[in-house]
Amino acid sequence: MPDVILETRDLTKEFKGFTAVDQVNLQVQRGHIHALIGPNGAGKTTCFNLLTKFLAPSAGRILFNGADITRLKPAQIARRGIIRSFQISAVFPHLTVLENVRIGLQRALGTSFYFWRSERTLMQLNDRALQLLAEVDLEHFADTVTADLPYGRKRALEIATTLAMEPELMLLDEPTQGMGHEDVHRVTALIKKVSAGRTILMVEHNMNVVSGICDRISVLQRGAVLAEGSYAEVARNPQVIEAYMGSADSDLAGAHG
Repeated sequence: MPDVILETRDLTKEFKGFTAVDQVNLQVQRGHIHALIGPNGAGKTTCFNLLTKFLAPSAGRILFNGADITRLKPAQIARRGIIRSFQISAVFPHLTVLENVRIGLQRALGTSFYFWRSERTLMQLNDRALQLLAEVDLEHFADTVTADLPYGRKRALEIATTLAMEPELMLLDEPTQGMGHEDVHRVTALIKKVSAGRTILMVEHNMNVVSGICDRISVLQRGAVLAEGSYAEVARNPQVIEAYMGSADSDLAGAHG
């Protein structure tokens, strides 16, 4: 039996008669990079919001390490080790790169946002913060004000602050959105690197990214799971090709829908 870290059972979300997520059954295996893909409006981000409890499900269950977490609050979910990196870069622009990671470490210590703590106390976190920056190739930017970072580097910083929370499961929401080719390549390599010893569930539009690093892919359409498997398996699935491209003979590898 595979070691399943996250499972949903008939997960459903309705908004005033509209079903955004429709009886979704996911199984994310420990140590995998698992992608949620699908055309715009397929329900991917709503699904993420349900997993992190920013939305309450209308029906269904969410299990993490075998425990039912369906009724937990967002902070309780985070304490369990499910940490989400947001689609819009969620960092403090006027702090340095190092200070941003240090805030993530403060959260993990339970001293969240104690900005008035002595600088000496915070200095104890610097070694770990620098280790995390090295992990995402940002050690040379430690003293840079975050607002001055290039866009792709900001996303790398966001991953570092997510890592500071010591996630058992990282949720990455469109980590390469809006990036040029060079940044996409760098952040893709970074995700692959930080996945060692961790589990990642990601929403991603870029099929080149998905095909390059993901172990398993779930395709959503109109809120329901259309197909699941390896990239090669879903790319050959006629229903998936139809959903993305509108014709059964199109090449999914070119799709960015």
